[in-house]
Amino acid sequence: MQAIQDESAMKLAKKTFTKVSDKIRLEIENAIKQGGLLPGETIDEAQLASQYQVSRTPIREALIQLQAQGLLTSMPRGGMVVAKMDLQQLLSLWELLAELEGAAARLACQRMSSEERNAIATVHEQSAEVVAADDFAGWQESNLRFHELIYRSARNPYLRQEVLRIRARTGYYRRHAFGALGQIKASFDQHGAVVAAFKNMDGDAASIAMLAHMRPASDAQGLTDFIINLPREILAR
Repeated sequence: MQAIQDESAMKLAKKTFTKVSDKIRLEIENAIKQGGLLPGETIDEAQLASQYQVSRTPIREALIQLQAQGLLTSMPRGGMVVAKMDLQQLLSLWELLAELEGAAARLACQRMSSEERNAIATVHEQSAEVVAADDFAGWQESNLRFHELIYRSARNPYLRQEVLRIRARTGYYRRHAFGALGQIKASFDQHGAVVAAFKNMDGDAASIAMLAHMRPASDAQGLTDFIINLPREILAR
């Protein structure tokens, strides 16, 4: 009887540890996505242990997972920092993200229900208010809802997982350039092109519209402006 109780206690402790580790990982990941932790910023294990009231074991487990995702980099003398990317890495990942988003839009167009199609159109229509107000934070929330509905409509959890992984790695860079270049109205119009393709049930048109939406710039001047607006301190050397 005692052996069964001990085994149950061990399973409960392991489950609790996993939950704490996952919670810490997700919160750090979200902080990186949202710019709360910037590329090159040191991760303070002691502060995290104090914040979550845990030992360093689940903290390190979370950090190792984030390192495997490419979000953190280990330091030569120990500890971890938020990973930086050089310009080539950033543009390569951004290119891949655009292609995956295009694939998600095409699959979603083929597989979504009429209810999902209407839901995406509704989210787009409602976002007109934040565009009119030039509300950058509001647009970010609307944009995430719009894309999340597309990922789920695509019915491919592995595609969604990979898209979200790359979004997390490039999030701060993309948001910084987006805010600096003031692209809210342009992005809203690009969403409109995707919605129109969905309404026409044209998967190829949806993919093309999404590719145009996700690329860092539509021409050489736009790409130059994007690069110029990236702070040097967030790029790897």
